[in-house]
Amino acid sequence: MFAREKFAGMNSIKFYQQFQTDIDCYKYLSDIKWQSGYICRKCGHTKYYQGVKPYSRRCMRCKYDESATAGTMFDKCKFSLLIAFHIAFKISTKKKGMSSEGLSEEFELRQKTCWEFKWKIQQALKSSGRYPLKGTVHVDEFYVGGEEEGGKRGRGKGKKRLVIIALEIVKGEFGRAYAATIKDGSSASFKPFFERYIDKDADVVTDEWTGYVPLKSAYKKLRQLPSNKGKSFPELHIHIMNIKIWLRGIHHHCSEDRLQGYLDEYHFRFNRRNKMEAIFDSLINRMVQYEPKRLNNT
Repeated sequence: MFAREKFAGMNSIKFYQQFQTDIDCYKYLSDIKWQSGYICRKCGHTKYYQGVKPYSRRCMRCKYDESATAGTMFDKCKFSLLIAFHIAFKISTKKKGMSSEGLSEEFELRQKTCWEFKWKIQQALKSSGRYPLKGTVHVDEFYVGGEEEGGKRGRGKGKKRLVIIALEIVKGEFGRAYAATIKDGSSASFKPFFERYIDKDADVVTDEWTGYVPLKSAYKKLRQLPSNKGKSFPELHIHIMNIKIWLRGIHHHCSEDRLQGYLDEYHFRFNRRNKMEAIFDSLINRMVQYEPKRLNNT
């Protein structure tokens, strides 16, 4: 095990100085991938020598040559690793991220290609669920509707998607937040979200919708207040409004099966707004540790 050099900050010039070639990126991935030591994926051997590609490792026993990108979300990338790092940096550090169209213009790639890689990144931005919301937590639902990004133009099914959202309130200020798409406003749809994202001892506050009533058996401090057209939950409704403005202003449209990815992207940055120095390194770590996921071409 060794102490690797982590990129810290949001300064573009500093980023460009550290990552000038694909080889710089391969080294960064290699340091993350094998920071706890090398183990051959084929035979489990722990000794290696330099492989064919930059910073790849060849097993001394079975001779399996593993690149730094193998088994990561950078595997079989359709463009250079350097551009992939640039896109990850833009999406993670820019306050509002970037649309696939914006990425396409900046990096001279097909919009569809950028959209597919961005979808990969969004999978890595999904919350681990290990840090449930605590203290005072406001919960509500809202609808999102619109066109697809990256797919065919038009409104598709023309249906709005229901989203449940929870926001910590810390001394009258915004804490952390999570959101998830749900099938309907029933307690059965609410329950998985509550179990994943809200601590059982939290002071949960919702409106008077009946779907929350069955959850009181597990969440003893859950109480319901009249919504008063959102006035009872001002912080939460500001947060919801900001999400909708972001979706309309930056992305214009997103398909039903991609909405969760956008919610994860938004809250990955939101929940790290006070720790932005480490956000790029955190994203790259996730993209190395998570197995690649296929894009469903719907």
